[in-house]
Amino acid sequence: MTVTDPEAQAGWVPEAVDTVVDDADEEMPLSLRLSIADTLTLGNATCGFMAVYFTTTGILIPHLTGSDQSGMARHSAATAVILMLCAAVFDLFDGLVARKLRSSPMGAELDNLSDLISFGLAPAYFVLVYGMVADDAHQRVAAVGAIVVLLAVVLRLARFSCVTLRDGVFQGMPSPFGALTVVSIVLLELPFEATLLAIIGTAWLMVSRVEYPKPRGLLAVAMLAWIVSAMGLLAAWAFDAPGGQLLLQTGCALQLVLGAVIPLFATARRVNNFRDNRREARAAQLP
Repeated sequence: MTVTDPEAQAGWVPEAVDTVVDDADEEMPLSLRLSIADTLTLGNATCGFMAVYFTTTGILIPHLTGSDQSGMARHSAATAVILMLCAAVFDLFDGLVARKLRSSPMGAELDNLSDLISFGLAPAYFVLVYGMVADDAHQRVAAVGAIVVLLAVVLRLARFSCVTLRDGVFQGMPSPFGALTVVSIVLLELPFEATLLAIIGTAWLMVSRVEYPKPRGLLAVAMLAWIVSAMGLLAAWAFDAPGGQLLLQTGCALQLVLGAVIPLFATARRVNNFRDNRREARAAQLP
């Protein structure tokens, strides 16, 4: 009869369990550890949330309570848009850092979720509040426009995760560019009907098949310079600097022009490429 030592058996089982636990402890931090790029992405999400906060506390609440504080509303609107611009800077640099260094397995998911907050929720909420506080706006119609913007960003980000394109291009207007275009339309203070149509047109461009170049190299530098310039224009407008209103309207109008011209150039390039391919195919068929 074989007698088994209880102490030896009890000592063997915890050793095996400890080995499994140690292996799990070694593997889990590798998949959950945040990289530098992920930290920048979280900064993007934070800026988007704070943009919603300033839009609420500085514009919506004073309007609902009947407080006549136009200066505060102007400062809060400028702050909210500057925070969206900061989110765009974080979004620009997290991609650059991820390509240069490394990104965690959560990087792509974090980027999409942060973009949804900063470039989907924040501008859509900005449009919604505009529909509540503007004199000639219609609240329910503005709410529809806000929903269209939000859904366009949701669809665009979902498609971005599923569709593989050739390197160096986006399909549809990038969500940061679309968000800045939407808030520029609102800040231009156009008639309500024109504002709503322009917002819906921007939402359509975000879900379209128009190709936009990715901000790399000189294009990334130009985009960063444009964002910094926009921040300066917003600050001048917020503090009522001489000519600040005109400067802001000029910057917003330029943003709209860029949003309209880039698709035209992209469409013209696709048409030219199509014609060139047809000519080559015809030439190859000739004896």
